[in-house]
Amino acid sequence: MTRTGDRPSTRTHNPEPDQDSDDWVIWAAWADRVTFDEIRERTGLAEKDVIKIMRRELKPSSFRLWRKRVSGRGTKHRKKFVTAREEY
Repeated sequence: MTRTGDRPSTRTHNPEPDQDSDDWVIWAAWADRVTFDEIRERTGLAEKDVIKIMRRELKPSSFRLWRKRVSGRGTKHRKKFVTAREEY
Protein backbone atom coordinates (compact mmCIF):
# COMPACT_ATOMS: atom_id res chain seq x y z
CA MET A 1 0.00 0.00 0.00
CA THR A 2 1.37 3.39 -0.97
CA ARG A 3 0.45 6.50 0.98
CA THR A 4 -0.21 9.83 -0.66
CA GLY A 5 -0.62 12.42 2.07
CA ASP A 6 -3.08 11.24 4.71
CA ARG A 7 -5.11 8.96 2.47
CA PRO A 8 -4.04 5.38 1.88
CA SER A 9 -4.18 4.13 -1.67
CA THR A 10 -5.70 0.70 -2.09
CA ARG A 11 -5.56 -1.50 -5.12
CA THR A 12 -8.67 -3.35 -6.21
CA HIS A 13 -7.97 -6.71 -7.78
CA ASN A 14 -11.26 -6.90 -9.65
CA PRO A 15 -12.65 -3.41 -10.24
CA GLU A 16 -16.15 -3.18 -11.69
CA PRO A 17 -15.91 -2.68 -15.50
CA ASP A 18 -18.06 -0.26 -17.52
CA GLN A 19 -21.68 -1.34 -17.52
CA ASP A 20 -22.01 -1.02 -21.30
CA SER A 21 -19.58 -3.83 -22.06
CA ASP A 22 -19.67 -7.62 -22.12
CA ASP A 23 -16.96 -7.43 -19.46
CA TRP A 24 -19.53 -6.06 -17.00
CA VAL A 25 -21.89 -8.95 -17.79
CA ILE A 26 -19.09 -11.44 -17.19
CA TRP A 27 -18.09 -9.66 -13.98
CA ALA A 28 -21.68 -9.64 -12.72
CA ALA A 29 -22.26 -13.27 -13.70
CA TRP A 30 -19.22 -14.33 -11.64
CA ALA A 31 -20.25 -12.14 -8.68
CA ASP A 32 -22.04 -14.08 -5.95
CA ARG A 33 -24.48 -11.37 -4.92
CA VAL A 34 -25.55 -10.10 -8.36
CA THR A 35 -28.68 -11.92 -9.47
CA PHE A 36 -29.71 -12.64 -13.04
CA ASP A 37 -32.67 -10.32 -12.41
CA GLU A 38 -30.32 -7.44 -11.62
CA ILE A 39 -28.33 -8.17 -14.77
CA ARG A 40 -31.58 -8.07 -16.75
CA GLU A 41 -32.61 -4.75 -15.16
CA ARG A 42 -29.28 -3.10 -15.94
CA THR A 43 -28.56 -4.56 -19.40
CA GLY A 44 -31.80 -6.05 -20.69
CA LEU A 45 -30.16 -9.46 -21.10
CA ALA A 46 -32.06 -12.57 -20.04
CA GLU A 47 -30.36 -15.45 -18.25
CA LYS A 48 -30.04 -17.41 -21.51
CA ASP A 49 -28.30 -14.39 -23.12
CA VAL A 50 -25.86 -14.19 -20.22
CA ILE A 51 -25.12 -17.90 -20.64
CA LYS A 52 -24.45 -17.34 -24.37
CA ILE A 53 -22.03 -14.49 -23.60
CA MET A 54 -20.26 -16.58 -20.98
CA ARG A 55 -19.98 -19.54 -23.36
CA ARG A 56 -18.61 -17.30 -26.12
CA GLU A 57 -16.14 -15.30 -24.01
CA LEU A 58 -14.79 -17.84 -21.52
CA LYS A 59 -12.52 -20.79 -22.11
CA PRO A 60 -14.49 -24.07 -22.13
CA SER A 61 -13.10 -25.15 -18.75
CA SER A 62 -13.90 -21.77 -17.20
CA PHE A 63 -17.43 -21.90 -18.60
CA ARG A 64 -17.99 -25.38 -17.14
CA LEU A 65 -16.66 -24.20 -13.77
CA TRP A 66 -18.98 -21.17 -13.83
CA ARG A 67 -22.03 -23.25 -14.82
CA LYS A 68 -21.32 -25.74 -12.07
CA ARG A 69 -20.98 -22.91 -9.57
CA VAL A 70 -24.13 -21.06 -10.68
CA SER A 71 -26.44 -24.03 -11.26
CA GLY A 72 -27.06 -24.93 -7.63
CA ARG A 73 -26.76 -21.41 -6.26
CA GLY A 74 -29.94 -19.78 -5.01
CA THR A 75 -28.38 -16.34 -4.86
CA LYS A 76 -28.27 -15.97 -8.64
CA HIS A 77 -32.08 -15.94 -8.78
CA ARG A 78 -33.80 -13.18 -6.82
CA LYS A 79 -36.84 -15.25 -5.88
CA LYS A 80 -34.70 -18.04 -4.44
CA PHE A 81 -32.36 -15.50 -2.82
CA VAL A 82 -35.19 -13.71 -1.02
CA THR A 83 -36.73 -17.02 0.09
CA ALA A 84 -33.40 -18.26 1.43
CA ARG A 85 -32.87 -15.05 3.41
CA GLU A 86 -36.35 -15.28 4.94
CA GLU A 87 -35.54 -18.76 6.27
CA TYR A 88 -32.75 -17.37 8.48
